[in-house]
Amino acid sequence: MEPILSSTTLQLRPHHHHRHSLSSSSLSTLKLTTARSLRQKLSSPVSPLRVSANSQAAPASTEAKSTYSVPSQMKAWVYGEYGSVDVLKFDSSVSVPPVKDDQVLVKVAAAALNPVDFKRRLGKFKATDSPLPTVPGYDVAGVVVKVGSQVKSLKEGDEVYGNINEKALEGPKQFGSFAEYTAVEEKLLALKPKNLDFAQAAGLPLAIQTAYEGLERSGFSDGKSVLVLGGAGGVGSLVIQHYARVNSILYQFAFASSLVSNVVSPFYFASLTLLGVSSYANMPLYFSYIINRNASYLGERQGDKAAKVVKEGGSVVVLTGAVIPPGFRFVVTANGAVLEKLNPFLESGKVKPVVDSKGPFQFAKVVEAFSYIETNRATGKVVIHPIP
Repeated sequence: MEPILSSTTLQLRPHHHHRHSLSSSSLSTLKLTTARSLRQKLSSPVSPLRVSANSQAAPASTEAKSTYSVPSQMKAWVYGEYGSVDVLKFDSSVSVPPVKDDQVLVKVAAAALNPVDFKRRLGKFKATDSPLPTVPGYDVAGVVVKVGSQVKSLKEGDEVYGNINEKALEGPKQFGSFAEYTAVEEKLLALKPKNLDFAQAAGLPLAIQTAYEGLERSGFSDGKSVLVLGGAGGVGSLVIQHYARVNSILYQFAFASSLVSNVVSPFYFASLTLLGVSSYANMPLYFSYIINRNASYLGERQGDKAAKVVKEGGSVVVLTGAVIPPGFRFVVTANGAVLEKLNPFLESGKVKPVVDSKGPFQFAKVVEAFSYIETNRATGKVVIHPIP
């Protein structure tokens, strides 16, 4: 649900060689050569930015092989400082990320934006972020082109989708999905539903996993009323479908932009009725469960207001912001097994991806896509496709 290239850091890493004895004359020659080389480097022009995988602690796999022709560099969107959309830069010579033993390299076909993407770019959780510069992007859909030595199920050529960051706010990857290639742990991916194209699949992972986990954590049960705040968004639209269609029971749903006014625009309500939302004429005064993407929206403390209209024993699930009991907040944990579990509902059409009508955005229009999602007016998911 909902719950960094203008500056870089130069790192000098020592190379470990076998020790050799050097005479004093050899040592003097070495010092002169090193000093001359250093002066030449300092006087030469600064080379273009190269993003490398310094932030990844585990070593890259030494056995990852591929029958695909994988280049050493790729096109990607990058930012080297936190800030507005102006920090986003297109770079055509970013290093392709190495593949660890438990990872696969995915040739990205499509990616999707989530609110966490722009909040990360703004530096909202810089204390736990990976080092700058960063290639943004959580959601991905594409083709496996290389596998690590410990990968058990996926193989080259598999069409996959997933959220590449297991913990959204805790050390998310330096190499995100807004690039030609991204390296992902096998356990975070699932085979793409056969009936969905890459653009549709890319919009699902983080949102559908958040919807699923939120409902599970709320302890929902059959026949209960649910109020979904932000029901036209990526997570909300999937909460509605999962709750109403996966369980094959008619539930009472409502969308509200405010718990006080209970008003929704005709445009958004028309979109929501297609997903099974009930008319406002049928809205109860109190709800068993309230799913809220943001406890503070447009200056209003929605989390506090939600707590006042939840039934005794009910739950208020909040993705971001402060909340008072009985509400609680959580951050989704990515898991490919959840996607595998939900694939049958996607392939049967019981749950359908909702892609905003302004998209998909071309890869060259990533800045525009970021600007659009930050308006909070997207219906469904903001998708980037195709990615060359």
